[in-house]
Amino acid sequence: MSTTQNKIQSKRFFIRKSIIGQNKIVEVTFKSGLKATYNHDQAYEAMKSKLDQMNCWAKYKSYTSSTNLPLVVRAISQ
Repeated sequence: MSTTQNKIQSKRFFIRKSIIGQNKIVEVTFKSGLKATYNHDQAYEAMKSKLDQMNCWAKYKSYTSSTNLPLVVRAISQ
């Protein structure tokens, strides 16, 4: 994962509590070659109710997917 001023490049989709409110743009390239760009804060807001119910969010304060964007985030990704 590499970071510039406001952009983060990654090999997986992620939402992390530690960067909520920083308006980061995440550029993801999955193993399949699929590329996607999303605003971390917008993705968090779209997934907030679902995240609050997940064990990984409570325990690790993050959610990741290495295969694709969650459906709700696909609608708002660039």
